[in-house]
Amino acid sequence: MTANGELPPREAMDVDVVIIGAGPAGLAAAIRIRQLAAERGEDISVVVLEKGSEVGAHILSGAVIDPIGLDRLLPEWRDEDTPIKTPVTEDQFLFLGPAGSVRLPNFMMPPLMNNHGNYVVSLGNVCRWLAEKAEGLGVEVFPGFAAAEVLYDDNGAVKGVATGDMGIGRDGEPTANFMRGMELHAKYTLIGEGVRGSLAKMLIARFGLDEGREPPKFGIGLKELWQIDPDRHRPGLVQHSFGWPLDMKTGGGSFLYHLEDNQVAVGFVVHLNYTNPHLSPFDEFQRFKTHPAIRPTFEGGKRISYGARAITEGGWQSVPKLTFPGGALIGCSAGMVNVPRIKGSHNAMLSGMLAAEHVVAALGEGRANDEIAGYEQGWRTSDIGRDLKTVRNVKPMWSKLGTIGGVMLGGLDMWTNTLGFSLFGTLSHGKPDHATLQPAAKCPKIDYPRPDGVVSFDKLSSVFLSATNHEEDQPVHLKLADAELQRASELDVFAGPSNRYCPAGVYEWTGVEEGNPSFVINAQNCVHCKTCDIKDPNQNINWTVPEGSGGPNYPNM
Repeated sequence: MTANGELPPREAMDVDVVIIGAGPAGLAAAIRIRQLAAERGEDISVVVLEKGSEVGAHILSGAVIDPIGLDRLLPEWRDEDTPIKTPVTEDQFLFLGPAGSVRLPNFMMPPLMNNHGNYVVSLGNVCRWLAEKAEGLGVEVFPGFAAAEVLYDDNGAVKGVATGDMGIGRDGEPTANFMRGMELHAKYTLIGEGVRGSLAKMLIARFGLDEGREPPKFGIGLKELWQIDPDRHRPGLVQHSFGWPLDMKTGGGSFLYHLEDNQVAVGFVVHLNYTNPHLSPFDEFQRFKTHPAIRPTFEGGKRISYGARAITEGGWQSVPKLTFPGGALIGCSAGMVNVPRIKGSHNAMLSGMLAAEHVVAALGEGRANDEIAGYEQGWRTSDIGRDLKTVRNVKPMWSKLGTIGGVMLGGLDMWTNTLGFSLFGTLSHGKPDHATLQPAAKCPKIDYPRPDGVVSFDKLSSVFLSATNHEEDQPVHLKLADAELQRASELDVFAGPSNRYCPAGVYEWTGVEEGNPSFVINAQNCVHCKTCDIKDPNQNINWTVPEGSGGPNYPNM
């Protein structure tokens, strides 16, 4: 603090390109910029900021990856020692009922659902490997630094970002450990924060990037990593299912992916346009594992890790304009997940590479802080656009027709799209996810079984496995705009769904039975899934970045 109580000015660093987020999109962009710079005999400085304690700490995905992006970025990768070790050997598709299951014939699936040639991986470990590749090319990767503010020049163009101040106490005052954030001034800024990133959200609003687009749509994905009995392990098996425990009006599904070393990744996705405020995605996930077709895989095994993350599901219709003066959105910040394939990392990498090519071309022309319009103009006719356009009606059909009708007609539409046409055109998504909840009085309560401690577990023991940690003496990064609105609507009308949609026990209502309700935010538990920012019925909760290094520390998710 200065003598008059003002914060000291931030130090500034000038670079050519700053990239926010060391995920597949950000790292692919960084690598591609340096590759192109080397080809042109130029030196383009690139900095990647990552809010996690290390690269990969906040990465959570299935994941079965389509290697199309890797093949283009690093075509020699198959000849190297990489974390990409387990090719898919078998695809299974199951429909689950309460007590049994039906396996759907693979020949019924549209060709794009075939996982032949794909790989079962830990996406966090893939990102750690990509970061090593980037650093080997001269990219500066800074984990533990959360980009908290977008910087603008006098013309209103983006000129970089500022990292958050460290050592601010819960009361908002600097502590003895106070350290001012740093400004990174860049000619171009690429935003690859992942789903519902705080900077992307600001930029979309400031520049009206969502004008003329469908509302963004989301799901919540919950995942556990297990070490299982070797006799039950089938390396390369990819199993997807839908149906029970969700009802036929609630969208979602599950996956079991068999990796190397007797490990299995199990995950459950609930579409966030569900209507019943009593629904708990976490408890649906735990219940799913008790199904007789699923439970045997995990009996005798050990749960290693747990995490949760929102997933973009709007696809083709919902992708915002990707460019703005001074930068662009890439990867899941842009919303490039293929919902029926449950895949987005390939499109994330391709988008990072495409943006990189336009950035390098602009820098070569002596440009800076303007709009790289070619990226926005070109993505829909690229492999990204072709991938998303083919499946554009699956999500809205599932939302409108429920599981059975939506899956059947969505499958038909994917088949016809492989022939170059759709019987349905391009369907609308309808309401944003926060507007779909019905009043609690109109919905049946859901009686979830108690966890058995064998295959099903409680939230707090699960959050423990995520190694989530935040500096306790810091401002709460989950900002509640109106406490009275939260009580009058979120509690009184919707029966406090935040306690259920949050997969980490961040939110709770206390004192309700005594007639003195209080909304408690346990920010220390936050796994940065962003579900609250999406699903709160009044959009009354705003997720912002905590101090750098805060949040989960996923070892191999």
